[in-house]
Formats: sequence, structure tokens, C-alpha cells
Amino acid sequence: MRRRIEAARRDPLTGLMGRAAFEHRAARLLRRGPAVVVCLDLDRFKQLNDRFGHAAGDAALRGTAASLNDILEGCPGSIAARLGGDEFAAVVPATDAAAVPWLLGGLHDEITAPLWHDGRSLTVGASIGAALTVDQPLPDLSCALRRADEAMYAAKRAGGGWRVATEAVPVLPSVNGRRAGRPGTHTTTPEGSPA
Repeated sequence: MRRRIEAARRDPLTGLMGRAAFEHRAARLLRRGPAVVVCLDLDRFKQLNDRFGHAAGDAALRGTAASLNDILEGCPGSIAARLGGDEFAAVVPATDAAAVPWLLGGLHDEITAPLWHDGRSLTVGASIGAALTVDQPLPDLSCALRRADEAMYAAKRAGGGWRVATEAVPVLPSVNGRRAGRPGTHTTTPEGSPA
């Protein structure tokens, strides 16, 4: 029973949080204050698996987790998770908006750096999207994840890299402790590399 509970909390391959644990902790972090919500998807992952085998794919997933941990180590209170397949997410609390390009650019550079596996150099691409929450209590996690995911897919359509949602994630009105309403849509804009 304990192993099943731990498996639900941690991804056995990468050691990162699983989806359920991440969503629980991320919602708590967002209630505490402003944050950056990040969604990440590996590019050309299927081709890497097909060409070099699942062990190489597993090495790329573990390498991505290690890169996430390395970058987030400098951001106290941050959490990261493998959501499934080659999809990852993170929440970085109380990040200054000016630091977001450094964070995303550094993460992209780490993940796309060559990885040695079984005597050969492997590379994968990464598409990364981020959404900023506003400095108010009770931002909506599902909205933040959706916006970060949309920004990630915009980056993917543009050939990889990273993008930030152009609107902050709104705080949904609360009635008797329950959130009401639905946020609107947004657009994303390409971002340059960090200075």
C-alpha cells in the first residue's frame, strides 16, 4: 500500500512529483502569492525513442528531470513534476517578471544540451511555456496551467524554444469560498533569449 501511495506522489523514472501531488502542492503555492507556472514538452522525443530505443528515451527523461532540478535549485520553494510521457511542469513562487527570461532560457539551454548515453551523444529539443500569476490570493491553477500549456504549444509551432503568456493569470471571483466564472483567452508572443 505504501509503495502505491509513493508511486502516486513520485514518478518512478525521474523521481519528480507525479501529477496528483504536483496539482495539490501547486495550488497551495499559488494561494500564497505570485508565481510562474511552467509547462514543458520535449521535441522529437518519439524519433529519439524510435531510433535509439526506450533506454535512450528514459535517459532523456531523467536528464530533463535533472535539468529541472538544477535550474530550480536556485529558486527556493519551487516544485517540478513529470505529468506523463514527455510532459513536465513546474511552479516557481515569487519570481520577479524580469527573471522569467533567465529562468526559461536557462532551462531550455540545460535540457537541449547534448546528453551522453550508451557511448553516444543524444539531443532533444524542448518547447516551454510559462504563465505569470498576479499578486493576489487564490489564482486558479487550471487556468495557469492552460495558459502555460498554450504558450508551450505556440513555442512548439514556432520550432521550439520558449514563450510566455502575454496576460497575467486572473484571479477568479470567489463566492462562499468557491471560484466562479471562466477566464478569457490570450495570445502568446515570442520571447528573445535571456540577456
